[in-house]
Amino acid sequence: MAIDIKVPQLPESVADATVATWHVKPGDKVSRDQNLVDIETDKVVLEVVAPDDGVIGEIIAEEGATVGAEEVIGKLEKGDGAGAAEDKKSDKKSDDKSDKKSEAKADDKEDSKKADKPAAKKASGSGEKLEVKVPQLPESVADATIATWHVKAGDAVTRDQNLVDIETDKVVLEVVAPADGVLVEIKHEEGANVGADDVIGIVEAGASADSSESAKESSSESNEESSDEGDSEVAGPAVRRMLAENSLKVSDVKGTGKGGRVTKEDVEKHLKDGGSKKAEPAKAASAPAPAAGDRDQKRVPMTRLRKTIAKRLLEAKNATAMLTTFNEVNMKPIMDLRSKYKDEFEKRHDTRLGFMGFYVKAVTEALKRFPEVNASIDGDDIVYHNYFDISIAVSTPRGLVTPVLRDSDKMSIAEIENGIRDLAIKGRDGKLTMDDMQGGNFTITNGGVFGSLLSTPILNPPQSAILGMHKIQDRPMAVDGKVEILPMMYLALSYDHRIVDGKESVGFLVTIKELLEDPQRLLLDL
Repeated sequence: MAIDIKVPQLPESVADATVATWHVKPGDKVSRDQNLVDIETDKVVLEVVAPDDGVIGEIIAEEGATVGAEEVIGKLEKGDGAGAAEDKKSDKKSDDKSDKKSEAKADDKEDSKKADKPAAKKASGSGEKLEVKVPQLPESVADATIATWHVKAGDAVTRDQNLVDIETDKVVLEVVAPADGVLVEIKHEEGANVGADDVIGIVEAGASADSSESAKESSSESNEESSDEGDSEVAGPAVRRMLAENSLKVSDVKGTGKGGRVTKEDVEKHLKDGGSKKAEPAKAASAPAPAAGDRDQKRVPMTRLRKTIAKRLLEAKNATAMLTTFNEVNMKPIMDLRSKYKDEFEKRHDTRLGFMGFYVKAVTEALKRFPEVNASIDGDDIVYHNYFDISIAVSTPRGLVTPVLRDSDKMSIAEIENGIRDLAIKGRDGKLTMDDMQGGNFTITNGGVFGSLLSTPILNPPQSAILGMHKIQDRPMAVDGKVEILPMMYLALSYDHRIVDGKESVGFLVTIKELLEDPQRLLLDL
């Protein structure tokens, strides 16, 4: 029985949508609630799941088609799809038999290479070629950079396996495999600039790594041996000599001669277009090392994230009237409180009791009392924010980012600790989204975890202030006429003097100091 696959109800004010990605193809066996297709609107991406177990019978609306709510975009044949599975098994057995016959013939004949090459091509080319595309980029992001390929051409991949990281100015996007198979081609290497929907690779669905490897080895042998008959068919002796002199292979040059034969003109054109660069690394490797000792240097391009950080920090220095004020806080009361309740806190809330929960609570309360610090400048206007979204500076392998902890005034210390931990893990793994990064009215940066004793943090525009926390260090302090050793920490508040005056900035910092030195105030709202 055929079941309609329909577009779900669209969000209010959205008239139509676009079929973004089909994750299955006709004949595929699917299970109930499996995601079949992504439907993209102006605001969100909707997942359409299988209404029941069965087999995809027909895809009516292909990728890129414009569809409306409740529109039928495909058909699902209800059932277990055993017949289709048996057909696939039968086909596989047939292919295995033909491969064995081919191998037997190869053992008996001298021209085994010619017989093996077509068989390898057939094995690796038996599946559907699926394009690996750059996903839709965030709003205001024009292009992106290929950061890291996690697989190489010829590797077996599984559906939804992360193939490559795409880096934008703000976040890192993961591109996953559209199906089980083999990555047969990488079209854009690491460091290349790409746009939304650019094809960056090809996955051959259903192919095996073994067949792909055999095809690659066969091709490699034919390219490396100058006397190989396959090369002789597509390039003459003079051409092969020219290729060898420039460290090129026959497969590197596109042949325009009869039957795809490579000519001298093809090689010269390839070299003229920059193909000779392939020979440069070999020449550089063979060059003698300088006699001056270990004075090498390495030049690498800045990542997009590092470029953005550099640009924003420079803008903050040049476009704001930035000033920094300092204070110090006695951390002994909070440290005593943590020592007393940390084990019970962790058992109850499944998270450790750190310092950041207290910092965020104190900052939120101080922002309530000094709204100018929670405001920002927009042209000739001052925008006062009646909500409390705190940016937390997180160090990641790709650089410093500031994901946002939203509505901190409505969160308990346990919720704050859990939220910061989740943001830190996502930052470390490169999984922060645009929603995690956008907004934020005030920033907290804790350089103390790296051992910083004192610093002057730089503003995170358009915010008007940033608080720097530092290393907790025992110091001799005068208390009631006596010298005591106390765990002290310096606070540094950098602020935009155009909107925040000295009175407000000092009052804000003193409020944080008082709340941290007497944490009961946070509970009693004093």
